[in-house]
Amino acid sequence: MKIVIASDHGGFELKNKIAAWLHDKNLNVVDLGSYLFDAEDDYPDFAKAVAEKISSGEAGKGILICGSGVGASIAANKFKGVRASVCHDCYSARQGVEHDSMNVICLGARIIGEELAREVASAFISAKFIEEERYIRRLEKVIKFEEAL
Repeated sequence: MKIVIASDHGGFELKNKIAAWLHDKNLNVVDLGSYLFDAEDDYPDFAKAVAEKISSGEAGKGILICGSGVGASIAANKFKGVRASVCHDCYSARQGVEHDSMNVICLGARIIGEELAREVASAFISAKFIEEERYIRRLEKVIKFEEAL
């Protein structure tokens, strides 16, 4: 599974550390930027880059990092097939995938430290959607909301 990762200036340093850590774990990770620190860059541009890869099926999971994680989450959720959420704990990161088929995790670099970010990212990456009737039923309802737009 391909994992895409990106950040704006608020998440630049943490993104680089998480991307390197994922590469060290021999995971298929593609860094979509930012590649240079730019205090004037905008989180929607990086959310778009990740969301397009998820929406098209080119990647299975995405990690977005900005200052709080909130802006990136809002922007990413505007794309068809993207289910993004801010998670700063392992339980939400795992359950978001298992119960809700979350495919993009958003982290706030001003909120979460590097070690916890690694643990949360690991919980997210290793989790699989549980194909139980109630979770499938709920996901189908969410997909219908998206199709109505």
